[in-house]
Amino acid sequence: MAFEPLHTLLASARPAVAPVARRAGGIVSFGEFRAAAAAWRRTFSAHAGQCFALHFDDTLSFAAALFGLWHAGKTAWLPGDALPATLQRLRVQVDGFAGDLPDALQPQPGGADAPWQSLDPQARQLVIFTSGSTGEPVAIIKRLDQLFAEVRALDTAFGARSGAAEVLATVSHQHIYGLLFRVLWPLGSGRVFHAERLSYVEDVQSRLQAYGPALLIASPAHLKRLPEVSLGDDLLAVFSSGGPLPDAAVPECIARLGQAPIEVYGSSETGGVAWRQRGHGHSTWQALPDVQWRLVEETLEIASPHLDGPGWTATADRALASEQGFTLLGRADRVIKIEEKRVSLAAVEQSLLLTPWLQELRVLSLPGPREQLAVVAVLSDEGWALHDEIGKKAFASRLRGLLLQGLDAVSAPRHWRFVSILPSNAQGKTTLEALLALFDPRRPQPRLLSATPMAASLCLVVDASLPQFDGHFTAHPVLPGVAQLEWAILLARELFADLPPRFLALEGLKFQQVISPGQVLTLSLEFKPEAGKLTFKYLSERGQHGSGRVLFGAAS
Repeated sequence: MAFEPLHTLLASARPAVAPVARRAGGIVSFGEFRAAAAAWRRTFSAHAGQCFALHFDDTLSFAAALFGLWHAGKTAWLPGDALPATLQRLRVQVDGFAGDLPDALQPQPGGADAPWQSLDPQARQLVIFTSGSTGEPVAIIKRLDQLFAEVRALDTAFGARSGAAEVLATVSHQHIYGLLFRVLWPLGSGRVFHAERLSYVEDVQSRLQAYGPALLIASPAHLKRLPEVSLGDDLLAVFSSGGPLPDAAVPECIARLGQAPIEVYGSSETGGVAWRQRGHGHSTWQALPDVQWRLVEETLEIASPHLDGPGWTATADRALASEQGFTLLGRADRVIKIEEKRVSLAAVEQSLLLTPWLQELRVLSLPGPREQLAVVAVLSDEGWALHDEIGKKAFASRLRGLLLQGLDAVSAPRHWRFVSILPSNAQGKTTLEALLALFDPRRPQPRLLSATPMAASLCLVVDASLPQFDGHFTAHPVLPGVAQLEWAILLARELFADLPPRFLALEGLKFQQVISPGQVLTLSLEFKPEAGKLTFKYLSERGQHGSGRVLFGAAS
C-alpha cells in the first residue's frame, strides 16, 4: 500500500476491510479501527477538558483513543508508566485519564458520527516526556506535523526493505520511539501491527512461526541479552533505539537475528536524526531524509522538520565527521564541577572501560550537601572473579586507584554498585531515578545468578549496616519480615517488566528462621502473569528462612 498521510488517515478512502492490526491472533480491519476511534471521539468531544493522559497496554486500543482524541481537538499526554507517583504529578496537569488508569474515561459506542475531517498538522496535540536519564522527566509539546514528517522520513528510509511485514515490538508505545515505529508508521504504511507488546525475545519466535515475515521494534536492553534462539529467516529488519547498543552485542545480534539491528539515533526533543547498521557497510551515522547536520566545535547541530522550529539546534552530543556521515563521541553536557574542578563523566566512564573487568557502566553525581561521583557497573566474568577473590571494598579501591592516575582525589568516585544488569524501564532506558535508587541505604545489593522470563535467582549479602536492623533488636539484630517482603517486591519489579502495578494480597507468608547480619542468602523469585502471582523464597546453607506469595492486579 502507498504511504497514507496521517492527517487524512481517517478521512481517506482506505477500504473498510483493509487490515490494520492483529490482536490475539485475529485481524482487526480499518473499518473496526475507525469505529473505535469514533467512539473515543464522542467521549473526548463530550468532555469540557482539553488535556488527557493516555496509558494503554493494548497498542490498538491506544491508537484508536489517540486518533479519536486528536479528531476531538484535544491534547494527549503520554506518561511513560502508570506508577502512583507519575499519576499524582499528572493529576494537576491534565483534565482526565483514559486507558488502564484509575477513574479512566470509556469510549462511547453508538450514535451518529460526524464526517471525518483532516487533522490540523500545525496543532500542538501531543505531550511526551524525556526518559529522565539525566534528571526528572521533562514534558515536551509536539505539533502533529513534527510527528507526521518523521513517520514519512522513516518510510522513505526503510519502507522498501520492510515489504508487507507485520510489526512486532518489545518496546512500549508510550514513548516517542514506540509511538512512531509501532503505531504511526504502520498506520501510515498499511502494515499490520500487533496489539500486544512482547516482553521477551522468545515470544518473537512463536509469532514469526505463526504469521511469517515481520519487523522487530526493539531496544538495546533486549538486544544485548539475546537468548538461545534463531530468528533470522523471517525477520526483514530489526530496529533499535532509546540508547546505545554496545559494540559487543552486534555480533550476537547477527548470529541470532541474521542481521545487525538498524540503530536510530535521536531524542524526545530532536526527533529522529540519523541511522546506522553496523556490519552491513554503515558503521557511521547517516542522516535521515530531510535532516541536515553540522559540527560546531565538535558539538552536533541539526536542522530538521522534526524540530519545533526552523534553524539550527545544538544537540547534547559531540561528534566527528567522516566521509559517510558522523561518529558520536559522547554527550557534550556531561561535565560537572566538584570542588571547583571540572570532571567529564564520559571520560571517567571511558577510563574505567579500559579495564577487562567491566562490561558496561554509568557514572553519576549523587545529590547531597557535597557533590560526589558514583559508579554503577556491570562486571565481566573476569571482573566478578576478582571481586569474589579480594572482596567488594578492595575491588572498588583498585578501580578508584586507576582513576586517580588522571583524577584529583576529591573528584574520583567514592560510591560503587556492582550489578549483573543495569536497571531499565519499558523503553529499555536506564534512568537517573533507577540508578539513584541503587544507592538507597535500605536496599540490598543483589547479584543475579540466573534469570528466565518468569523466574530469577539472586545472591544477597545481608550487610550489617542496613538500617532495617536498627532497633530490631539491639543485642541480637534480626532482619524484619517486612523488609524481606519489600525486597522481594522491589527486585521482582526490576526483573519482571509485566508485574502489575497494584498490590492486592499476601498468601502463605512464613518466616521459618531469622536472618542475621552478614548472612549470605539466595532469593528465589517466580512470577505467574496469568494469575498475577509472585512467589518468593529466602534460602541459605541453613535452609529456608522466609517465603510467601504476593498477588498483584492492574491499576484500579
